Amino acid sequence: MLKEIYLAGGCFWGVEAFFNRMIGVEYTDVGYANGSTSQTNYELVDSTGHAETVHVVYDPRQIELKEILQYYFSIIDPTSLNKQGNDIGTQYRTGIYYVDPQDEGVIRQVLEQEQTKYTAKIVTQVEPLRNYILAEEYHQKYLDKNPHGYCHVDLSSIPNSKPRIDAENYTKPADSELKNILTEMQYRVTQGNETEPAFHNEYWDNTEKGIYVDIVTGEPLFVSSNQYDSGCGWPSFTRPISDVVVSYKKDHSFGMKRVEVRSRIGDSHLGHVFEDGPREKGGLRYCINSASLRFIPLSEMDKEGYGEFKILID
Repeated sequence: MLKEIYLAGGCFWGVEAFFNRMIGVEYTDVGYANGSTSQTNYELVDSTGHAETVHVVYDPRQIELKEILQYYFSIIDPTSLNKQGNDIGTQYRTGIYYVDPQDEGVIRQVLEQEQTKYTAKIVTQVEPLRNYILAEEYHQKYLDKNPHGYCHVDLSSIPNSKPRIDAENYTKPADSELKNILTEMQYRVTQGNETEPAFHNEYWDNTEKGIYVDIVTGEPLFVSSNQYDSGCGWPSFTRPISDVVVSYKKDHSFGMKRVEVRSRIGDSHLGHVFEDGPREKGGLRYCINSASLRFIPLSEMDKEGYGEFKILID
C-alpha cells in the first residue's frame, strides 16, 4: 500500500524535482496547502495563506517516511521564516502536512533530531493537511519541461536517485527503415495512430517481470512494477518509468474526448491515459498498445543494455 505526505519547502518546482527522481517515490504533484480557503491559485496564495507544497506518494517498502523527511530537511533551512532561497513570502514557508495521524509521531521525532543541529528555533509547520488545491498545469513537473529553470534546490546529487534516461541515447530510424523492421501492425499503431484488438495482443496479460521500451527507438517507457490488470484488454500501467519519456495530446477522434500518449524520441503513438486507475497509485490508467512496445524480461535486461533499470523492478 502506498502512502503520502505533503511537503512545503519554498518554491515547489525544485522540491518536486528532488523527490520525484528518488527510487520509492511513485508519484508527485504540486499545489497549494493549508490556507484559509478551499480555492486559490498562483496569483492569490499570498492572500489566502496557502503554502507552495509538493504531494509525495511513496512506497514504504522502498523508502520510509523518516528517510523522506531527512532528505527534506537537507534541502531547506527550517529556521528561516517565510523565506527559502531567493523567494520571500508566506507561500514559501516550510511545512509538513500529513493525512495519516500516525505519521505525526515520526514527524515530531525527526523534527527533534533536526533541532539539535541548530541554535535557532525550527519554524517548520507540522499540521494535518487541509485545503490542498492542485497547482496550474504549467507548474507540474516544471523542471522536467524547463530544465534550465530557476531552482533553489541542488539537483546535482539526488540521494537514492532513479536512473536517468538521456534523450541523446535514442534515435528514430527513417520511415523507410521502420517499414522494414516493424510488423504491419506495429507500423500502423506507432506511425498511423491505430489501435490493436483488445485481448488479442502480445502483452495484455503479461505477468513477467521486466521493462517495456519503445518498439521504434528502444527508449525505456514502462516497468512491470507499474503494470496491472485493468480488464481493458491492453497492457495497463499506473505511470511511465519517467515523466520525461512521454508526451500528451488531446484526442477528439471517434467523437470522444481522450488524452493520447506518445513516446518522446520516437513520437510513437502508444495509447491513451485515463483517470480511472487505482486511486492508491495516483489514479491514472495508461492503456498502451502492445504493438508499440518491446518487452525485455528481467533476466535479459543486463544483456540488452537496460541493467541499470533493474532497481525499479519489484
